[in-house]
Amino acid sequence: MRADQIAPERIPSLDGLRTVSFLIVFIAHSNFYIPFVSGIPGGFGVTVFFYLSGFLITTLLRTELESTGTISVRNFYMRRALRILPPFYLVLLLATMLTLLQVLPGRLNPGALLAQSLHFSNYWFIWWGTAGAPAGTVPYWSLAVEEHFYLAFPLLYIALNQWQSRRAQASTLWALCAVVLTWRCILVLGFGAIDDRTYMGSDTRVDSILFGCALALAMNPVLDPQWGSDRLWKWVLFPAGLALLMVTFLYRAPWFRETLRYSLQGIALTPVFVSAIRFPRWAPFRILNARSVAFVGVLSYTLYLVHEIVVIAPYYWLPSVRSTPIAILAFAISFAVAVIVHRLVEMPSARLRKRLTRGAPVARLSPALR
Repeated sequence: MRADQIAPERIPSLDGLRTVSFLIVFIAHSNFYIPFVSGIPGGFGVTVFFYLSGFLITTLLRTELESTGTISVRNFYMRRALRILPPFYLVLLLATMLTLLQVLPGRLNPGALLAQSLHFSNYWFIWWGTAGAPAGTVPYWSLAVEEHFYLAFPLLYIALNQWQSRRAQASTLWALCAVVLTWRCILVLGFGAIDDRTYMGSDTRVDSILFGCALALAMNPVLDPQWGSDRLWKWVLFPAGLALLMVTFLYRAPWFRETLRYSLQGIALTPVFVSAIRFPRWAPFRILNARSVAFVGVLSYTLYLVHEIVVIAPYYWLPSVRSTPIAILAFAISFAVAVIVHRLVEMPSARLRKRLTRGAPVARLSPALR
């Protein structure tokens, strides 16, 4: 399948990549052992989510700009708010109530809860720690990073379009990735910053999103003419990307984990994403496009919100039970909750988004571009 034959509203493999990202996080948080997969750090799943968000959001903005000649910042913010906030606040309220009722362990700190509600929990956790947050909601720090990106990036993209060609815009984003890497190195090597400072900070993790943005601008496998032969991507670039990812998993020096690792993973994910989108019927990616796998990807946002809450509860009440049964039970419950939230909250929100942005090209894009 050639890239210029893929309609932008149907991007192969991306929901499957969402599924893989969630499963990496879930396996790490549930202590569920799977050979090879369990050796992948759970934080890498978040990195893939970041990269995917950058690619999709920039593809969406490009589609709107090339179709209409302009970008509606109002519509962008409205779509993001209706996509993200209803499930976010619903699950946060649920976790808060379960913690207050002591169904989940811990005590609430109003400051931590306020930080999560206002989407700066990542910096709260860096400065004051995670104590006081509703049980199971610490992963929400990554949503704060994405919210900060969503606030700033449309304005940056509009500004770049005033002065630069698309390739120059991609170069600017790669330069920003280098700036973020330099900043991480200064914090870690110069000031001895703790791991959480570089792992959770928006200023130190936004490059994982910007690498995806740069791909969407420089050689978007959905919107741009095909670059490079199939053989080059399948047998050289894709294996090279996997090899580089393996290096980042196996080399565990603390200074490396919190500085170069995120940058190298952003570089390595580029050929992985391009190959997954260009060759959805190729054996390594065929499973990503299976209906059941893609459906888990559609639910991945709510699954991400609820999974640790569901994992913590049985560990709290059944401390003697081994991790494997708990992980299986937690996945089943998380999936059921995600289906309910999808039908009762996400789908009505999606219909409202379409009504409020009717007439805009982006309103016709599928869930893969939300």
